[in-house]
Parts: sequence; C-alpha cells; structure tokens
Amino acid sequence: MISEIAAGDVTAMSRYAGNFLLILLRAGIFLSLLPVIGAKQLPAQFRLGLAVFISLLLTPVINVPVAEYSIALLVLKEMIVAAALGLTVRFVFLAVNMAGTFMSYAMGLSMARVFNPEVGQDTLVAEVYGIFTMLIFLSLDAHHDLIYVFVKSFELLPAGHFRPEPLLPEIVSMGTGLFALALKISAPVMVGLLIVHLLSGFLYKVAPQMNIFFITMPLNILLGIVLMLLTIPVFEHVLGISFSDLRAEMSRLIITTRG
Repeated sequence: MISEIAAGDVTAMSRYAGNFLLILLRAGIFLSLLPVIGAKQLPAQFRLGLAVFISLLLTPVINVPVAEYSIALLVLKEMIVAAALGLTVRFVFLAVNMAGTFMSYAMGLSMARVFNPEVGQDTLVAEVYGIFTMLIFLSLDAHHDLIYVFVKSFELLPAGHFRPEPLLPEIVSMGTGLFALALKISAPVMVGLLIVHLLSGFLYKVAPQMNIFFITMPLNILLGIVLMLLTIPVFEHVLGISFSDLRAEMSRLIITTRG
C-alpha cells in the first residue's frame, strides 16, 4: 500500500515537473521579449524570478500531455509561440523607435546618437520617444493585460497544439503594421519639415547668393522640436489605440495558429 502511494506521488511529481518546465519555457521567453519588464536595464534575476513565480502559479492548473508528443518538437513549438507573442508587443516599440529615427534624419540630428541597450546605437529623438512610450505603456496598465493574455494562452493554445503554417502571414501583417504605425507617428514632423525644405528651395531660387544650408539647419531643428511638442497628444492617442489593440491582436494570433 505504501509503495503504491509512493509510486503515485512520484508520478504526480514527475507530471508537475514536466508541466512546470514547459510553462517556464513559454513564460521565460515571453517575459524576456516584453518591453519594460524584459528590458536589459532590469536585473536578469528579476525576469527569471517573475517567470518562475508565474510558472509555479500555473503548474497545478495546467496539464501538458508530454507523453503524447516528441519532447524536442514540443519544446520548439513552445519557443515559437512565446517568441511570437512577445514580438507582437515588441513591434509597437520598434515602430516608435523607427519613427524617432525618421524624424532624427529629417531634423538633421542623425549624427547625435546615444547607446540604447535594447537596440544598440540610437538617435536622441528615438530615445525620447521610447521613454514616452514606456511611460504611456505603464500608465495604461498594458503590462497587466498582456500578462492576462499570456496566462489565457495556455487555455486557448495548449502546449503541442501550435500550427506554424499561419505564422508567416501573421508576421508579414505585423511587419506592415509596424511601418504604418511608424509613419503615423512621424508624419506631422516629416510633413512640416518637407514644407520647410520646399520653401527653402524657392528661397534659394529667389536669392541664390544666400547660404540656405546654414539657414535651414537650425530652422529644421527648431521646427522639429516645436512640432514634436505640439503633436504629443496625437502621439499619445495613437499609442493608446495600439496598446488597446494588443490584447485582441495577441488573442487573434493565438486562435489563428491553434491546431
């Protein structure tokens, strides 16, 4: 009798251990790709501790039928699922960084660069917009919604039920959305500076003896900063829509790739 109880405990422990490791794999990759929570400025112990904490909470309530799948294939699918969910969120921050880079080149500030641990060398405008994005992300409690969707993903997309075929069109769609969002954010500054360039061209035709370069360079910087300040409410509105759509976007990705 005692041996049967001990054998049952060992079986239960082995099942829980397998569940825990697979949940930890998905949670660890997802959290490491999340902005703010997965930022390299935060200690790695924090990200690991949060992933372990979430995995311990989910282990008793989630069953992963490991015996029904090849372990290597199951691990690979979990890694792809976690990376896809994390990149869905990361793309919004990459779009903001791209928009800041566009504006830096238009304003003539592309040579003024700082080191960003997330992307390497970065422009000052992109760094400022990245800080604004992080603050808006936290103020809207978007990180709580993303963690909720991640926990829900084990119900909507159980381990081993991932289909990779629909993933490529989804990645292409997200890439298209990335460029569209970057253009929306940078459009006011880019259009304003384009008008300045056109007017300076006409001015050069009227007075070719003037040194247009030394006139338009400080004007581009001044006008760019003014337009950035004036369009902060628009920037906040666009990001608010993007962050509110993230939950639905992640859920759609989960449902689309479910086998």
